[in-house]
Amino acid sequence: MTMNTRIPPPLVVVIIATLMWWLARFAGPGNFKFEGQPLFAIIFMTAGIVMMLVAAFSFYKAKTTINPLDPSKASYLITTGMFSFSRNPIYLADLLVLIAWAIWLGNIFNIALLVVFVVYINRFQIAPEERALGILFGDAYREYCARVRRWI
Repeated sequence: MTMNTRIPPPLVVVIIATLMWWLARFAGPGNFKFEGQPLFAIIFMTAGIVMMLVAAFSFYKAKTTINPLDPSKASYLITTGMFSFSRNPIYLADLLVLIAWAIWLGNIFNIALLVVFVVYINRFQIAPEERALGILFGDAYREYCARVRRWI
């Protein structure tokens, strides 16, 4: 089963990050600075990168595909580790990285682009993945979805 989306999620992150940079650079209103701003950005970035690496290692350890464009090739349903509190820890990690970037850039309007990311990923990435995994893993996947939230 192929999915509706053809844009790899890492490319979506790059596109949103580029739009955030453009907005902060060229839209003067909305810029902000606060004490500890770089530290907060580094904390969110580190959390996102660590979460991404740990979740990606889970795919490697389970010997299943990490390819978000073809979840029908999954050979194992991962429900432990990071996947026991989020069904999508890599997308959550992507969001943390974008939050870090928004903090670093310091433009309040970048919050709108964070919302765009979440809405886009939910609609064009997660929903098709969930359909594919539901077909592939059946009741086990539906029980997992009932137990674990989509994001956090």
